[in-house]
Amino acid sequence: MTTTTRFAPSPTGRLHVGNIRTALHNWMLAKKQGGRFLLRIDDTDAERSREEYVEAIRADLAWLGLQPDGEERQSQRLELYEAAFAALKAAGRVYPAYETAQELELKRKIRLGRGLPPIYDRAALSLTDAERAAKEAEGVAPHWRFKLDHDEPIAWNDGVRGTQKFDPSQLSDPVIRRADGSWLYMLPSAVDDLDMGVTDVLRGEDHVSNTAVQIQMFTALIAAQYPAARMPSFAHEALLVGREGKLSKRLGSLGCDAFREQGIEPQALIALLARLGTSQPVEPIADRAVLIETFDLSTFGRAPAKFDDAELERINAALVHQMEFAEVADRLPEGMDEAGWHAIRPNLGHISEAGDWWRLVTGPIDQPAFSDEDRAYLAEAARLLAWDNDPWHALTSALKTSTGRKGKPLFLPLRQALTGMDHGPDMGELLPLIGEEAARRRLLAASA
Repeated sequence: MTTTTRFAPSPTGRLHVGNIRTALHNWMLAKKQGGRFLLRIDDTDAERSREEYVEAIRADLAWLGLQPDGEERQSQRLELYEAAFAALKAAGRVYPAYETAQELELKRKIRLGRGLPPIYDRAALSLTDAERAAKEAEGVAPHWRFKLDHDEPIAWNDGVRGTQKFDPSQLSDPVIRRADGSWLYMLPSAVDDLDMGVTDVLRGEDHVSNTAVQIQMFTALIAAQYPAARMPSFAHEALLVGREGKLSKRLGSLGCDAFREQGIEPQALIALLARLGTSQPVEPIADRAVLIETFDLSTFGRAPAKFDDAELERINAALVHQMEFAEVADRLPEGMDEAGWHAIRPNLGHISEAGDWWRLVTGPIDQPAFSDEDRAYLAEAARLLAWDNDPWHALTSALKTSTGRKGKPLFLPLRQALTGMDHGPDMGELLPLIGEEAARRRLLAASA
């Protein structure tokens, strides 16, 4: 079968860095096998879903270069869920329950107080037809639960966590439909995975218990409604934590907008998240083919994956230093050509800083105050300045001979006079960009 993965965000907010990592890994898993990466918008929550967030999700994936091979929306697939629900109901795998949220919470507290697992006691299964009719006559609409098979142990070989085993009797029968008829996550997700031919479900470890329940749901759906379908494989990766090692609300607010505002390149975010939480080194790799080729679930660890802003900045700067002029030309200040980009590129952490460095060429610059000795030295520099293919080295060589200076006393006053700074781009590349006339003018101004 063609490897098919899916990314299934709910459009109730913007994507954050954890969502982005999940999307990326599903995209890489599919592309490594020459398969398909699908976007599924889980918008069954009509109250909280917003079309603006659907558009934002698409835009963020486009900015990251994670182009889906297909898109589905759960709000347009409601008939499938109704049909699956009817089939499971006929098979005796779903049942109505009438407890209120308050009653369920009281039951949970009582079980905890007795040292028992806080799972649903299945009281609704013991109701008679007459009792159910009485409830509904009172205007109590039921919610619906999927009935787990307690005689069928749940086990699977997880792509990251290895062998997983659950005792279904220690799990609650999950609510799959609310009293108002709306759907919860479990059933529509399972129906979609089977109907869309999803072969691999890769998601966060917070879904492990959901997978245990859904495995029985998949089995029941295949028997009742999708006989030609096959249950997907599952893998659960460790969640992201902050540098301090704790789950952070801040990570939930770090999205593509925030990264763009910081001047982070999408390929830097991809390079970091592709290997974060694996045994492979995080490196400034711009070639996605390399990242895809080395993607391997067996390298994923069980420890939380630590997201570090400093590491992202390091990767971003390294990738900026690799970028060619043609990649960035439309984002550079007016007048900066390929030679200018090559000169300032090693000093950039973000492309947005190019304008600040380019002002060293275009001016004006603020020169420091020089000592009398250095002013005389700079006057000599203005006199000796001669223009050829390598004016910087010609000037420093002539000054070394003329003044006997070397090292910092030779180079620093010149850099300060020509750029107003103590550090910066290589002067051998920068001086030709400044030009002979401007360079002599700056040297003379510094010597006055």
